[in-house]
Amino acid sequence: MEENLEQKSENYSDISNNTSNSNSEQIKETKSEKVLNINEKNLNSQNNSDSKVEKKDGNDTPPKTIPEAKKELPVEKKPFQEFINIHLIPSIKEEINQRGFEIKNINLKNTNRPIAGDKCWVVNCEIKDTCTFWLSFEKEDISSLKSISLSKPNQKPSIIESFLIDEKRITLKLIISRVLQRLNGQKLIGVN
Repeated sequence: MEENLEQKSENYSDISNNTSNSNSEQIKETKSEKVLNINEKNLNSQNNSDSKVEKKDGNDTPPKTIPEAKKELPVEKKPFQEFINIHLIPSIKEEINQRGFEIKNINLKNTNRPIAGDKCWVVNCEIKDTCTFWLSFEKEDISSLKSISLSKPNQKPSIIESFLIDEKRITLKLIISRVLQRLNGQKLIGVN
């Protein structure tokens, strides 16, 4: 029995030694693992911060901004011939047609101004069975000196009048309204 006790105590001591060895090894391993884990976390955090920095450095494009809508030029700021042919002439046609009259012919030419005879830009408009008018621009610029002449059908104009000389800002609507005002003033397309 003593032998058994001795063996048992040896076994216990072996077991306790093994256990303490394994526990100490486990503790060492656990400490080592903790150190490794901490080191790995530090490395990962450094890598993550490095990669964040790299992403910022590598991404040179600024944040997306909403582009401002480009404001279109007012029609009066467009080139002279574009203004006349695309905006003024169609608007005059529309206004006269709305009043029940028909335009037989309307065009822009660089030709001699009626009566004066000097060369300038002239919008010639013939309203069927009513009248003809000539709106003249001294230069290829809507702000240049302007004149207007009127005549009854199949007649030559006898008077040339200044047109919009007091206006500082010339607009499409202003030109059209004053042309209509002149035609109304002569009782050609309506009554005053």
